This record gives sequence, structure tokens and C-alpha cells, in this order.
Amino acid sequence: MRIISGLKKGRRITFDKKLPVRPTTDKAKEALFNILNNRYNFEKKNVLDLFAGTGSISFEFASRNCEKVFAIDKNYKCIKNINKNSDNFNLNIETVCCDAIEYLQKITRKFDFIFIDPPYKYQKYHTLKDIIFEKKLIKKNGCLIIEHDDSISFGENNIELKKYGISHFSIFSF
Repeated sequence: MRIISGLKKGRRITFDKKLPVRPTTDKAKEALFNILNNRYNFEKKNVLDLFAGTGSISFEFASRNCEKVFAIDKNYKCIKNINKNSDNFNLNIETVCCDAIEYLQKITRKFDFIFIDPPYKYQKYHTLKDIIFEKKLIKKNGCLIIEHDDSISFGENNIELKKYGISHFSIFSF
């Protein structure tokens, strides 16, 4: 797994294979960021990466000059791994070890990008989305990206669905 583009392009992201993660494939990540790159300027933007796992998405945003990236995961070993790689890459990523729903319920900060990538068997995709919408946590001209498999459907009008193998990205634009 590597950083696709930006300041740290090509750098390898190391992680313990025993971590309970399902990293977004490089192919799917590259396709997603090609879409985002054509629509958004990343400089001076802030990002929330929920279920950060290996930190792959956080590193991608940080490498593209986002001002601040927040990586949230409830697994301490994942957070420790993200911190180690972030230090090695000299990237500004703030980590929090916390459950995603608990984190969303207590924050008030608004983000330009929120990326959510829970385990595919996760049962609360809609709860996460609803909290983000109700609290208006996405800034104007920002977006919410939810990675999921084909068992999840949001069925809303302002959604864009992209499929890359088993990875599906539902993109909500604001």
C-alpha cells in the first residue's frame, strides 16, 4: 500500500498485518482521488477520516496539502500505527482513539471532506450519515464519501455512486 500522489507520492504505508482492517485498495483509492482531484483544491481544507484503520486515506489527503486531517479509529493499535507513519512521513495528522458515532455526537467542527470506511458488515452506515447531515458537519462545497459494498444503498437524489470491484463510494456533494 502506498501514497498515490502529492508531496509524499510513492511512499509505502507500513502496518501490522494483524490489525483488524480492510484497507481501501490502491486501485480504488486512485480512482476516487482522480475524481476528487478534478473537483476540489485540497489546500487549506480540513478532513475527517472515520474508521481510519491504516490511515491510507488520511495520508493521501495530507500528502495533497490539506491543512488538517483528523484520523479517528476505536482501535488503539490502528491509531498508534497511524501516528508512527505520520511521524515518518512528517505529515500533520491528528489522531483520536474513539468510536465514530461517539466522536460525531460530541464534535461541532465542520469539515471540507468527511470520509467514512467502516467494516462492510457494519450496521450503522445510515446513522453515521444522518448525524453528519443533522449536525451540518460538512462545509459548503465540501463532500461526504462513504465506502461500502453492494449491500448498502442510500437511494438519495444528490448522491453519486462509483464502483471499483467490491468497493463502492457514495459521494454526497454540498
